[in-house]
Formats: sequence, structure tokens, C-alpha cells
Amino acid sequence: MRVRALRTPQDRFAALPDFGYPPRYADVGGLRMAYVAAGPPDGEPVLLLHGEPSWSFLYRKVLPVLADAGLRAIAADLVGFGRSDKPAEMSDHSYARHVEWVRALAFDALGLSGVTLVGQDWGGLIGLRLVAEHPGRFARVVAANTGLPTGDHPMPEIWLRFREVVRTAPVLGISRLVQAGCRSVLAGEVLAAYEAPFPDESFKAGPRVMPSLVPTTPGDPASAANRAAWQQLSAWDKPFLVAFSDSDPITGAMAPILKAAVPGAAETVIEGAGHFLQEDAGERLGTVIVDFIRGRT
Repeated sequence: MRVRALRTPQDRFAALPDFGYPPRYADVGGLRMAYVAAGPPDGEPVLLLHGEPSWSFLYRKVLPVLADAGLRAIAADLVGFGRSDKPAEMSDHSYARHVEWVRALAFDALGLSGVTLVGQDWGGLIGLRLVAEHPGRFARVVAANTGLPTGDHPMPEIWLRFREVVRTAPVLGISRLVQAGCRSVLAGEVLAAYEAPFPDESFKAGPRVMPSLVPTTPGDPASAANRAAWQQLSAWDKPFLVAFSDSDPITGAMAPILKAAVPGAAETVIEGAGHFLQEDAGERLGTVIVDFIRGRT
């Protein structure tokens, strides 16, 4: 599939606070996908996946905690976000394509195995699909403020309104969406970093369309694949941690569902954090991940 893609100029990323990791790139089906890495190259790999409308910058407080523990932390930018290429049309994005793009990065380009997945928001919607479809590649899972919707249960009306606003707003305020999902007040330079990937509205097809890709009806194009993923997760026999914050109205209801569905799933609650728990409690999340990998959870 060839798509017309935009590429954010590098100078937009010149003044990122506490995020000095050099960008790295891989080709995924003709698009350039970006990621950063921290920690020893031979460390046990941890794949960190963000969601809507953020990018790997979201994990800047988590990365050093993992690296200091001797882990190889890899934070990717989903296609359409961060430093990754940005398909210009909303129709160029689909749930299946995002799963394939991340698969190509993690397995084809980086050759990862024995992976700990950390998925938040869309990072979990994509990552849990990969776990279910390639279980042999993963050692364990951390599901953080995320889910795996099938469209078999109605979405709240407030969420449907949010989806429409994001799709149609004349100007989509990326940093405003991130701030709305945090309990802490973000500094101006942090808000600017969330705006950096998007020089103008033409770059925002990814953030605009992602809510529309969440399955909301039983016949959604992604529903069957997500149901199949739930079947695989119901037989999961490796460590699985439900690490949700205590103040996320968006995905909070998914925590007990995940814990009940995945055999032996452990649970921890990260206090004082909203939907973007990496912002509100990033160091704490990093410690939770390390303790989980080391068998201390």
C-alpha cells in the first residue's frame, strides 16, 4: 500500500524537555516509523506503546527507570504521530494497518522476542492484538489504562460526542487533549512538545481518525479480530499485569474486565493519576514495570 505521507521537519523537535534520546527509524511497508531506545542493547526488551493523541515523548519519565534497571526500553511513535510519517488522509488509517505497522517495527525491523509489552490507550488496543496473534514473541504484558473493544457493547454517549468533535473540529488542539487527560498541570514546554509533531492541520489525520477506528458496533471491521484476540488472552499463561490509574474515566471500567478475563492476571492501582498516567506518575509506572519483570509484583 502506497500512501501520501507527510514528514514533520526535524527542527520542530529541537527543544524537547527531558527527552534527549536520538530518534531511530525503520521502514514499515514504505512508511518511516520512529522510535527511541534507552538502556543496554542486550537488555530484556520492553516495548512501550502510546495512544491518542500523544507520542513516545509521553514515556520520558518511564524510560530512565527501565534503563537504570538494565532493561532495553523501546518507545515507538505510531504511524501518524510523533516523528513517524503521517499519512495525509484519514482513510489511509485502519485498525489492521496500525497493528501491521507496529508488528513490522517490532518483529521485522527490530527482531524483538521475549518482549514485555506496555500498552496505554491505543497502545493497548494495538499491542494486545499483537500479543494474541504472536504470543511466542512476548514474555509478559502490562496493560495500563487501555482495553480491547469489540463493538458488542455500546459506547457511552459522551465518548461518541468526543469522537465527532475530534474528527470535525476546525482546529484540533493536541496538547489540550493531553492536558484534559492529566491530573497534573503540564508546563508550557511540555504542552509545546505534544504540539511539535503537527505543524498544521494537514498533519493531523492520525489523531483525528483514531477514535473513529475504535470498534463501536458488532460488525465493525476490527470486531472479529478483537474477539479472536480475547479468546487467545483467555488462555494466556504468562504474567499479565493490569496497571491502571485511580482516576481515568475513559478506560477505568476495563480494569476489572481484563483482570477477570486473563488467567492469573495481577493488578496494581497507580494513585493520583489520570488517563495519561505516564505524565502524572511516570516514575511510579516505571517502578511498577521493573518490579513486575523482576517478579516482585
